[in-house]
Amino acid sequence: MSRGQRIVFRPFSLYYFGILLFLLLLVFPVLMGFYRDIMVEALGLPPWMFGGVLVLSLFGSSVNIPLTTLETRAPVRVFREVRFFGVSWRVPRVEMGVRRTYVMLNVGGGVVPVLISGYLLLVGIPGCSGNLVSSLVDVLVVFLVVTLVTFRSSRLIEGLGIATPMFGPPLATVFGVVVLSLFRSVWCPSMVAYVGGTLGALVGADLLNLGRIRDLGAPVVSIGGAGTFDGVYLTGVFSVVLVLLLV
Repeated sequence: MSRGQRIVFRPFSLYYFGILLFLLLLVFPVLMGFYRDIMVEALGLPPWMFGGVLVLSLFGSSVNIPLTTLETRAPVRVFREVRFFGVSWRVPRVEMGVRRTYVMLNVGGGVVPVLISGYLLLVGIPGCSGNLVSSLVDVLVVFLVVTLVTFRSSRLIEGLGIATPMFGPPLATVFGVVVLSLFRSVWCPSMVAYVGGTLGALVGADLLNLGRIRDLGAPVVSIGGAGTFDGVYLTGVFSVVLVLLLV
């Protein structure tokens, strides 16, 4: 090889691409069947509603609804152009300016879990539970546990947003349901876990930290912004799976 010669490697192969496509087509129906069992069988959603939830979860991940704009005064670096003997110089200067953070609500990762929780509170739990007051108390207890754990474990990353441990809220949800089941019967444990875990993660990670978001320096903060991979969305799904296995 002569000196200075370069080789550009293109990491693409039709063979491997075909294998990955085959695995995707093979696994996707299994995942969809598993997801449908969680939503329809465990949570009691009507089959027709599952289709709407699936479409909103997938395509709503790219849709963000503006909620509010947070403003804070912060040092901002500006440049002043100075010309000297025909040469332009950029002289930096620090001034106090207004920094804006736009707070958004993601449809797939934020709106969908809240809508499912609302349906379960108004329709699912009343139709499943033998003692509505007891079930609502269970939801409240799980909600408070998850809210506290999520808020204490969440971390604010400057310039980015809020980060929480992936399995923190689901494990807190299961802990709350299991502890309750040790002392009395828990009606509709999957529904209780989904509502308490989802709303607890939403409040603990996002809503309670709204006052601190303005100091992050992030131009945009989206609640549920990772769509179906957001902590709020995954908390509901993982919590139901863990409760089905343990309770």
